[in-house]
Amino acid sequence: MEGAGKRAAVATIPTHLPFLDTLAARLLVDVREDPLALSRMTVLLPTRRAGRALAEAFLRQCGNKPLLLPRLVPVGDVDDEELAFLPSEAGVERPDLPPAIPEPRRRLLLTRLVMAWNRELRPGQAALLARALARFLDEAQTEGAGFERLAELVPDELARHWQRVLEFLRIVTDHWPRMLEERGALDPAERRNRALAAQTEAWCASPPANPVIAAGITGGIPSVAALMETVARLPQGVVVLPGLDRAVSEEDWQAILVDATHPQHLMASFLQRLEIAPASVGLWEIPEMAAGSPARTALVMTALLPATCTERWRDTTVASDTLRGLRRLDCAGPQEEAQTIALLLRQKAENPDLGTAALVTPDRGLARRVAAELKRWGIDIDDSAGVPLNKTPPGMFLRLLLDLVDRGAAPVPLLAVLKHPLAAGGLAPEEFRAGARALEEAVLRGVRPAPGLDGIEAALEGKAAEERAFLGRLRVRLAPLVEAMAAPEIGLRALVAAHVSAAEALASSAEEPGDRRLWREEAGEAASALMAELLASSDEFPLLRGVDYPALFESLVSGAVVRPRWGRHPRLFIWGLLEARLQRADLMILGGLNEGVWPGDPAEDPWMSRPMRRGFGIAPPERRIGEAALDFALALGAPEVVLTRAERERGAPTLPSRWLLRLDAVLRAAGRPDALTTERDVLSWQAALDQPPREERLRFGRPEPRPPVEARPRSLSVTSIETWMRDPYAIYARHVLGLRALEPIDAEPKARERGTFIHEALDAFVTQFPGALPPDAEARLLSLGREKLGALLTRPGIWAFWWPRFERIARWFLAEEQRRRADLTGIATEVTGTLQVSAPRGPFTLKANADRIERRGGELVIVDYKTGAVPKSGAVESGLNPQLSLEAAIAEAGGFTGVPQGLVAALEYWRLSGLTTAGEVKTVATGEDVADLIARALAGLRDLVLHFDDPSTPYLAVPDPERAPRYSDYTHLERVKEWRASVGDGT
Repeated sequence: MEGAGKRAAVATIPTHLPFLDTLAARLLVDVREDPLALSRMTVLLPTRRAGRALAEAFLRQCGNKPLLLPRLVPVGDVDDEELAFLPSEAGVERPDLPPAIPEPRRRLLLTRLVMAWNRELRPGQAALLARALARFLDEAQTEGAGFERLAELVPDELARHWQRVLEFLRIVTDHWPRMLEERGALDPAERRNRALAAQTEAWCASPPANPVIAAGITGGIPSVAALMETVARLPQGVVVLPGLDRAVSEEDWQAILVDATHPQHLMASFLQRLEIAPASVGLWEIPEMAAGSPARTALVMTALLPATCTERWRDTTVASDTLRGLRRLDCAGPQEEAQTIALLLRQKAENPDLGTAALVTPDRGLARRVAAELKRWGIDIDDSAGVPLNKTPPGMFLRLLLDLVDRGAAPVPLLAVLKHPLAAGGLAPEEFRAGARALEEAVLRGVRPAPGLDGIEAALEGKAAEERAFLGRLRVRLAPLVEAMAAPEIGLRALVAAHVSAAEALASSAEEPGDRRLWREEAGEAASALMAELLASSDEFPLLRGVDYPALFESLVSGAVVRPRWGRHPRLFIWGLLEARLQRADLMILGGLNEGVWPGDPAEDPWMSRPMRRGFGIAPPERRIGEAALDFALALGAPEVVLTRAERERGAPTLPSRWLLRLDAVLRAAGRPDALTTERDVLSWQAALDQPPREERLRFGRPEPRPPVEARPRSLSVTSIETWMRDPYAIYARHVLGLRALEPIDAEPKARERGTFIHEALDAFVTQFPGALPPDAEARLLSLGREKLGALLTRPGIWAFWWPRFERIARWFLAEEQRRRADLTGIATEVTGTLQVSAPRGPFTLKANADRIERRGGELVIVDYKTGAVPKSGAVESGLNPQLSLEAAIAEAGGFTGVPQGLVAALEYWRLSGLTTAGEVKTVATGEDVADLIARALAGLRDLVLHFDDPSTPYLAVPDPERAPRYSDYTHLERVKEWRASVGDGT
């Protein structure tokens, strides 16, 4: 080529200088005499974001004066119009490249091929394999690996697994190229390779007359490295590398060439390709540019030496100012780390004189936490990675809608849709929310209704007409999607169309149509584009079952990202590693510095072993560690740097990043082990973030409400008397304030519900057969059980958990009945009774509902069915569980309806568990012991009434912690943990 004899021109911008600002400043100095010369230059950059950042750097360096910028070309993602091809009169033609295939279409086509390869796979499973296959295609094409070598990688003697993998990969060797050719398209990575190869060939044939600069590119992609080599040899070309260590020794340089985890490895390989030694690389710098610490850069390079060269650490010296501006924060956990980072960013935001700040991290979870923490102060931060589409409001709405239909309108997915901000159902949003709350309280709390909207409609029988009308509105809007997903065979286009139709119908409000509310702003536009692409690509997809659509959609929507165009803070940023490589903020916060995060664990390759990857021509996973190390080293060149990590993750200790450990080791070798210790002052800010100032800190006392006597209850059940003694505040909340706990949503079968059902079934049986048992007694009792359960038997939790227990209880109960009935003269079940207790403030009425009262001549036996735990005998004797004793008092006073007055001879609990021991009788007291219990229970009740008739008596929360109830609906209102802590510290 013309100029082929020219020595390759390679320069570097040192790590301690801001790369893009230095690049822009130097170019402005070079064209000072000719302002138009800048516009004739071409600058190749790794990413589009780097191009935007370089444009901003030019504005900063020229004092925001207008100027014509160079042509900025991101070589990592090249389009035709971005290629700097020479004019046609120079004899160079633009290549006629097919377009890149859109990603949703590519995923669908690959899914189709995977399904054809294995017809037993469900579409969702095939889509996951197709996504992994697409990643493999991108990686292989990026590395320039030849698929024709696949057959050579798996010798016959290798395991059958690898033979099977090779058969699967024939999808990309035999079928996929033909499918792309039929559609006149290319894979994105292959198209980029061809575009870069065409540009390389064009410049080799006819070098451009104007300067070309390849800046900040390390040459990890073969096609990019070839273009960089061409640029370096152009008459006016130069390659500017980021942070090359020019002072490295020859021995260390050779070690770096074979160590893929070293930050300089890629640049070393590129320089070896050009046959240039690092010392021969020129400096691209501006003397007056604000800089970080060269001494710190040297220290970092020493710390990151290959393992074979670490004996150099013994000769390291660290001056007192080497680590100036470098801080380390070891936080307790991920949330503490996010809050600490947010505080550091907020400090910059509140003081414009402090300049810019950026969080650099590969941890997307940490980035999202920091962005969420900043929102508490109204700060929207610019996150370069954006937000996954499936986590945006429209993306979540589309996913939740499918989950709702797929799970048969179960309460949780149904409420997730109804309470979504986009759901309105043709009503005003506030009216729709009210309808959703009413439906929730009517049927969605407690045990799950029968499946589907029909099950909810059956559960609404006898409820208010408003709830039924609301459900009808939902049914109409969801009907297309419900029908489509119930189809045994249907086209993907019909499913996507029904999905869109249902989403728009449910998103419509009284003021706006659904399409306007659903597809607005950046996230809505991205979701709309995805659905449009699915509609356009779905005709080539085979028929599928409707129930397979949710998993397929979930796989297709993953990976799409939404990036806001504006409205973010102008001086705060969150950058991924590649975006941060060339950018510099006044404060650089390097977050997530734990092993497995930064650097991340090498990704598992489902297709190839390491030897196979090497033979195929794909770079080893360790190269990604080297790239992450370069990003770490470049970021450490900033004047002010904060290193953060979480000491624990999900309760388990974490391991600091290998680079932090290396820095610690170098500092120990230099005799300065404490030079980079954690700053506790900054961490104290985070600890105090959610704590009020000490002088304003509330001290909680035990709640002591004293309502007027006339507001206090004058009637309680025998079961409430125990609560009155153990936790008076619960009586206050329930009977004075009228507060009742809501049932949980989609509740698991509970002991209370099971007990109620068993009580009703046994009561019905004894009522029908008070005398001799029928010959088919078990069948009759089971029939009554089914009758009492009714539609509840259609609920999975009922027939799976309750019914088998009830069958065992029924057999035990009938055996016990057969044994006892010969001695009985009567049985009364589920009978109500009352007893009045005189008091100075007026009579107090005691109420009871006895499970079973047996008559044996003139004596009575009080029986209480217990489907849960039976109270301990000590609790009955001490009066803390006075239920049976008080029921006996009512019985001896003749207070039970239909039960003649008589002496109570025994008190019994029947434990009906339905487990291995299905039932057992536990006698609490007999004879004179019963009379003693009755006397003490009545005396205790009179004292309790008299005590609370005093207006100064408070309804205390848990007066005696040792006698606290096992469960209470009002614990959160009692603030037990708060006031117990206050009592514990002397207040």
